[in-house]
Amino acid sequence: MKILDRYLIRQFIQTVIFGLLAFIAIFVIVDMMENLDEFLDQNVEKTLILKYYLVFIPEIVRLLLPVSLLFGGLFTMGKMSNSNELTSMKSGGISMYRTMAPIFLMTVLICIGNIYFSGYIVPQANKMKTHIERKYLNKGNVSIGNNIFFQDSRYRIVSIGYFSEDINRASRIGIQEFDSSNITKLKSRIDALSMTYDSTTKKWTLQNGSKRTFYPTNEELETFTKKTMDSLNFQPGDLVVKQKKPSEMNLTELKHTITTQSHAGNDPRIWQIEYYSRSSFALTGIIVVLFGLPFSTNKRRGGLAVQIGINILITFIYLALYKITEAFGINGALNPIITAWVVNVGFFIAAVINLVRVRQ
Repeated sequence: MKILDRYLIRQFIQTVIFGLLAFIAIFVIVDMMENLDEFLDQNVEKTLILKYYLVFIPEIVRLLLPVSLLFGGLFTMGKMSNSNELTSMKSGGISMYRTMAPIFLMTVLICIGNIYFSGYIVPQANKMKTHIERKYLNKGNVSIGNNIFFQDSRYRIVSIGYFSEDINRASRIGIQEFDSSNITKLKSRIDALSMTYDSTTKKWTLQNGSKRTFYPTNEELETFTKKTMDSLNFQPGDLVVKQKKPSEMNLTELKHTITTQSHAGNDPRIWQIEYYSRSSFALTGIIVVLFGLPFSTNKRRGGLAVQIGINILITFIYLALYKITEAFGINGALNPIITAWVVNVGFFIAAVINLVRVRQ
């Protein structure tokens, strides 16, 4: 059986790699045709265009890996079925479950590795891709570190005009405190030209500013040269993360953002959905391969091409349902964990039922 296992694994891996490269090439060509006008209008250098698509490839791989795994499994098993190799194995007492085992095992290993790839490698590549889009393609008018606006606690809103990560210094600071008994009532407001962070005391110090305290009938103005803030809940690293899109955050940053947003009284739903979806989508390959392999074990009218076409169509239906449930989750109609896993669970149940029906 070791010889047969090696043969199946080799055929499967080769087909997956071929399919993935072909899908990447098609994806890049289509995207390049759509963005060609923008590249020309912005006079983007060829080396920069090459770099753009190199850092885009990890995201493409993440999206297309499930389809490539399904393609590899279907082609490998379908080819063996059409050449009567599966029939010979059945005659030799080898069940279909045993035949599919090496392919399924490799799919599981690849998908487990894909969790780390999707959780850490892809976000870093997306960060570089976004930087190129903002700097050279004018996609997104706000650059990293500018116009940061967030809720630091349930009753405090902070705005920062610019933050320099190198020296931990922020400029154009605004801090608004609201009444805990009436969150529509402004209790005080602090405005300062700059703010620095002391990593020893872990406190922020405001420079050259003023504080207005509002009372029912009047207000009090206090000016200061320096003012240490003991109650601020964020650190310099948080300011950098706050400007990132969820797709640019790795799993550690997403988890930290969820915690800080929850402590601040904000709704962390968007980050929770992204966090749970990283794992669920990375394991999509297991579900689609488990669902599709049984179809390829028997000869069908139309041949291998029809089988592959039907199963890839099912995969795209799967991905469409995944995106639909994600939209419901973002709108608050579904719990974030349910949003990330409900399609996987549904297709997994269908895959197991389909697998049980495979003829031995």
